[in-house]
Amino acid sequence: MPRLATPLTEAQIRALEPRATRYCVADGNGLVIEVMTTGTKVWRFRYTLNGKRQPLATIGDYRMISLRVARAKAQKYAALVAQGISPVATARRDRGVESKADVLREAAELYLATALAGKSDEYRRSTRRALDKDVLPAIGNKPIGAVSADDIVMICERIKSRGSPKMALHTRNVMKRLYAYLIARQLATSNPAQVVPARSIATFDSRTRVLSGAEIGVTLRTIDTSNIRRPLKLALHLLVLTMARKSDLIESTWAEFDLDNALWTIPAARVGAREDRIVCLPRQAVALLRELQRARTSEKFVFPSVRGDDRPIAKSTLNQAVKALGLDVEHFVLHDFRRTASIHLRNMEQQPGAQGDIAPREASEEAKRQRRLLQSWADFVDSQTEVARQAANGAA
Repeated sequence: MPRLATPLTEAQIRALEPRATRYCVADGNGLVIEVMTTGTKVWRFRYTLNGKRQPLATIGDYRMISLRVARAKAQKYAALVAQGISPVATARRDRGVESKADVLREAAELYLATALAGKSDEYRRSTRRALDKDVLPAIGNKPIGAVSADDIVMICERIKSRGSPKMALHTRNVMKRLYAYLIARQLATSNPAQVVPARSIATFDSRTRVLSGAEIGVTLRTIDTSNIRRPLKLALHLLVLTMARKSDLIESTWAEFDLDNALWTIPAARVGAREDRIVCLPRQAVALLRELQRARTSEKFVFPSVRGDDRPIAKSTLNQAVKALGLDVEHFVLHDFRRTASIHLRNMEQQPGAQGDIAPREASEEAKRQRRLLQSWADFVDSQTEVARQAANGAA
């Protein structure tokens, strides 16, 4: 009976480095991955037949066969062994019919079968639709390394000519993710879609992008489960909850916050205004700020630079954190948080011009109204994040 082993993950397999001699790492149920001195990784099946340990049966190259598929094959071979049949001949036949991803069409099928296995049905459908409708008919028979940026531009221009600039950009992004996958699998050395700027394909009015409730939930859920630093996660959440400008938040100091009264007073001099700007804080924002306060490393700044507590994080830090997340939210930039909150708030109150901050001269009733409105917004954000969490757990 195969020795029990802790199941591997794709991330662990990708991280395996070559050594002076080749070695095997077990996944369990007879499946092992052998790492060659060249860095090549090969799936093997370890088994005993008639009481004797047999030579490893080769399943195939890791670049061509996902962990999920390799496990299925190992299970199939284990069933043969249980019947007293050697799996070697079957494994050899299987390898003979495995597609070798030399051309883009075969690479795309490998990508769809492996990288997208854990994605939602809609995500898989939209990706396959972009590939089947526009990419593969045009360049599907091209060798992977022969696909150029000009090919990507040509395909996107054809889509734009149909009056579908958003689909053109979506298709470019599908190709970008496909080639990132192929590079990680050592099946490609460069990404032709990477060098095609999004702005050259479709230009969108940056003042009109508003995230739906579902997109808000997916975005914050992705932030929550990412491996970016905790203070940056909290900063991104606070941008959503407070409707603050990015620069106002990252340059904020502890002296500006009155957490007991749930108020944030931004000095007029700091924002180039005539009067201080006062922001009402929903209870969720207060909770996040108290967490930051308990763990603070700077007496002055709420978000100090890791290079020293005498200055805040750089203005580009949050942008870089969001970029690293690889969010599947089309045409999203950080400023969309503020616009999104404003539009949703207006819909909640059914009055134009609802804003998140109030001036000191405003009446107390207006302040109460604003506080109620912002608390409703924060509760709405919480509910959308919970929906996204439940959806992710259900998919898993």
